[in-house]
Amino acid sequence: MRYVMIGNSAAAVGCVEGIRQLDRSGPITVIASEPYHTYSRPLISYLLWGKTTEERMKYRPDSFYSDNGCTAMLGRTALKIDPEEKQVLLDGGEKVPYDKLLIATGSRPFVPPIEGLDGVQNQYTFLSLDDAKALEKALTPQSRVLVVGAGLVGLKCVEGIRDRVGEVTVVDLADRILPSVLDETGAAMVQRHIESHGVRFLLGDSVAAFEGNTARLKSGGLVDFDILVVAVGVRPNTELVKEAGGLVRKGIVIDEYGRTSLPEVYAAGDCTESRDITIDQDRILALLPAAYMQGESAGIHMAAGGEHPYNKAIPMNAAGFFGLHMITAGSYVGEDKVIAEEGSYKRLFYKDGVLKGYILIGNVERAGIYTALIRERTPLSSIDFELIQEKPQLMAFSRKDRAAVLSRQV
Repeated sequence: MRYVMIGNSAAAVGCVEGIRQLDRSGPITVIASEPYHTYSRPLISYLLWGKTTEERMKYRPDSFYSDNGCTAMLGRTALKIDPEEKQVLLDGGEKVPYDKLLIATGSRPFVPPIEGLDGVQNQYTFLSLDDAKALEKALTPQSRVLVVGAGLVGLKCVEGIRDRVGEVTVVDLADRILPSVLDETGAAMVQRHIESHGVRFLLGDSVAAFEGNTARLKSGGLVDFDILVVAVGVRPNTELVKEAGGLVRKGIVIDEYGRTSLPEVYAAGDCTESRDITIDQDRILALLPAAYMQGESAGIHMAAGGEHPYNKAIPMNAAGFFGLHMITAGSYVGEDKVIAEEGSYKRLFYKDGVLKGYILIGNVERAGIYTALIRERTPLSSIDFELIQEKPQLMAFSRKDRAAVLSRQV
């Protein structure tokens, strides 16, 4: 059995390790447009901040490919897949045959069509290691940086560069930061923390046009800058499957084993849609652990049809900004419970007797317990939910032991 993977991040790594659980000898070829060993993309902001190095960013050891019998074709671009001939066409005209193929092409930055953008000299995106390296070369202690986008990507960029430049301004059309992740209270808390590090926000506004190194806002305001970072979102790389006739909506459509509508072609990671069990709808869930689990599930199935479905997908985000940590998961539907204390914020959402989602800011130590409750759809009536809302660590104890622990705390 010949296995081929297009992509070299978490989903591809998961697929390799999934295959090797059942097939120890089938040749695996990994094709990736980036020239680097597999690395963790979420760490690029910490690279700029000086908190990590390229070596420590590696997602697996240097021996990963050889240990798993992989041929790594790095710095090569897959141009087309041919499902009938079972071949992948590469730049340069080379054809790579396969018996089972995984598409793990991830996503790319979305750059909106803004008047005058083409005339901006020092403009960057922030998604890959090459993006971070290019931006780093432009930074100076006097640089005035304008970041367009107050989502996760934009704010992680802000964190990575703030101590290396003169000033940072963030513009976003939304009326709060992280609008797809946080509610108003949580967003305000995180915004205040980031502002305390000298970052300026212009929210509820957007760039109407660029005039050289000046951004003219729709409100009429002007922002002068030396460096521009565009971080307004991403788009999944679905073209290889779509052009081959595969089913694509917002992302590549797959089943719980990662199978696409094309024969012997699988997909995993940020380029795909997953079934969000909290709302029972398909959506793109761009998250590194989810990509790995999708890839592993696909790999196990690619190797002789092994059964390991990925069917407990939920949206989840874990991030920190200048030392303030946050984790969110699930969907914000149904009734809610808010617990706010000095330096921390918790909001739990529940509906139909199960936990649907949560927001944790500051104290995030027990997030895994809430995540498990969502994924397993645990009936809240079985776990003393009123108590667990404030003391999730007591989930580790039986009802009798919980009472004993609490009595000792009185």
